This record gives sequence, structure tokens and C-alpha cells, in this order.
Amino acid sequence: MSPLPIMLKMQSLTVLELLKQVVLSWQVIVITIAIVLYLQIVFYVARKRRGPKKTSKISMKQKKPKAEKPAESAEAGAPGKSANEELGLDEE
Repeated sequence: MSPLPIMLKMQSLTVLELLKQVVLSWQVIVITIAIVLYLQIVFYVARKRRGPKKTSKISMKQKKPKAEKPAESAEAGAPGKSANEELGLDEE
């Protein structure tokens, strides 16, 4: 016998009472709390792994512009420090 005819014979009060008992059962409450805690941990970790917040355009406009780079004489072949010396690299 399938459960469909039984459901059709139930009155709405009986269905609501059964639904109330299911929702208020300790198993459903415990599982619901566990799922909510799990989702909070997942979103917390995802937010922390994303990194620091990026600065907004307004705060970037308020910052002073960086000093201009010195003339690129080393790249033009002018005498002076080599590129490795400027970067502090040792040749091996």
C-alpha cells in the first residue's frame, strides 16, 4: 500500500501536527545547528583567505604620488653601476 492514499485521507490538522513534531524533534534541531555552524566556519575561512580589503579609489586619491624613478642610465649603457649591482645581486 503506497503512502499517497494515506496522505490524501489525512486532514490538514493532522498534517500540521505531524510537521510540528518533525520540526521540533531533537535530531532536526541538532542537525540544523550543526549546518549553521559549519557554514559560518566556511564563510569565515573564505573571508580570511581572500586577503586584506583593497583600498577604495577615494583613499588612493588622497595618498601622495610616489617619487619619480631616477633616470635609467644603467639601461642606456651609461657608465655606472650595473643592473646586478643596483639590485644588490652577487655574481657567482
